[in-house]
Amino acid sequence: MAPRTSGFKRTLSAAIQVRSYSAPTERTIPAAKQKYVPTAGSYPKGFLVGTSHAGVKASNTSNDDITMVVSDRPCTAGGVFTKNIFKAAPVQVSRRSLKQMANEGFRGVIVNSGCANAVTGKLGLEHAHIMARETDQCFGDVPGDEVPPRTLIMSTGVIGQRLPIDKITAAIPKAHGALGSSHEHWLNAAKAICTTDTFPKLLSRTFRLPSHPDTEYSIAGMTKGAGMIHPNMATLLGIICTDVKIAPSAVDSMLRYATNRTFNCISIDGDTSTNDTVTLFANGAAAPEGIQPLNLPPSLKPAPEAKNAASPSSPVQKDPPNRDTQAFTAVLSSFMTDLAKLVVRDGEGATKFVTIRVRSDISYFVAKRAAVSIARSALVKTALYGKDANWGRILCAIGYAPSIMHDTGLPIIRSIGEGHARLVEPERTSVSFVPADGSEELKLVVRGEPEVVDEGRAKEILEMEDLEILVRLDDGPAPEGRERKTQHEAVFWTCDFSHEYVTINGDYRT
Repeated sequence: MAPRTSGFKRTLSAAIQVRSYSAPTERTIPAAKQKYVPTAGSYPKGFLVGTSHAGVKASNTSNDDITMVVSDRPCTAGGVFTKNIFKAAPVQVSRRSLKQMANEGFRGVIVNSGCANAVTGKLGLEHAHIMARETDQCFGDVPGDEVPPRTLIMSTGVIGQRLPIDKITAAIPKAHGALGSSHEHWLNAAKAICTTDTFPKLLSRTFRLPSHPDTEYSIAGMTKGAGMIHPNMATLLGIICTDVKIAPSAVDSMLRYATNRTFNCISIDGDTSTNDTVTLFANGAAAPEGIQPLNLPPSLKPAPEAKNAASPSSPVQKDPPNRDTQAFTAVLSSFMTDLAKLVVRDGEGATKFVTIRVRSDISYFVAKRAAVSIARSALVKTALYGKDANWGRILCAIGYAPSIMHDTGLPIIRSIGEGHARLVEPERTSVSFVPADGSEELKLVVRGEPEVVDEGRAKEILEMEDLEILVRLDDGPAPEGRERKTQHEAVFWTCDFSHEYVTINGDYRT
């Protein structure tokens, strides 16, 4: 009887643990996420948004899945795109258009959700072109084939499936007919680009520039993403619009600078998508007559990632940008940080929002490599979900990070003067949990030595929705023969791994 009872228990347990997932048919927003959805907004002048239903995914019979975001006048546009080798058709077409048109003369962007149009060959490229041309025609722009489209394209959804292009082309004029500038229009657009997202991610704010403080400008943006999120720009889909005036030659650099410190500093599951795109549109509609567009001096260039000596806390430059450009860059970076955090908060199955803060006196890039490695560790993320203060997994993730772990192709030492030093010294490494409620940090490891951890206090901290992991790679005196240098800090945002993440992605195509 015992074996039979045991077998019955196993069968019952398996039945109880069967999980299935499908996105809510009515896109209902969980009560815990309602606080992240705005009820009003301040949107940039001259931009209009509209949505329509195409039924790109067969199971979607009612939700809008076509989004149009356009300017009432030609505008400057910039974009940052995935570094995945298998770039989706809309990524390839949009990149080419921006280059050929030198970032000016664009109308906006057309987006479909439900199908990524990735790894779809020549027909996929043709479909992306058709989406752009159909949108251009809505505005009377019918250039010849030799002229690039004035509309950028984004697609999101399942990889390897072809677009139902006839359904999409029929829905594009309907999205155009639904254009408007109200908060409801913007919120509907943020909903229509969603896939496994549990809430629409939309932000807007106003700002002023030092040279003409009486003028109020606006910036608004929407983003989608809950899985297949890892930095390598981009990390998802993002559309940002502003009514400030930006020079076409400067827009890409501004966007890339902000992206490297925001969207490229988040990770949910370590997967870099084939479709990742973030765009910035600037139409100058709020700029007073005679105001020059924001620009960058010729000597201003983003710090190259390959060089360890420079920290991206400030670009490599000889001539600083003017005050207006500096002010807008700060606004853009802050705005994109808040957008990026919304993506992490909506991580598939996530229950925690985790800030990883790493400090190093070697370079920013050492700190960032350690932070990325922690954020990508499935063992760290599952421990956080289980409310387990397993700090050994954090140290393990730091120790095997690329160029920190010793490898024939990734040496652990670097030259410092005439000697050498490790990028990470275990005896100078400390790890703490920093509670979100402002109470005292819980030290787990101090200068390579384990602390006697209060497990009860650790569990209290891990019960909170928000958590910070603080790693000091420069705790203690510098090694003999090396001066203590400037402290560099990398901040990264991630979430935990729950059972639901596996469920969602196991059922994704259905």
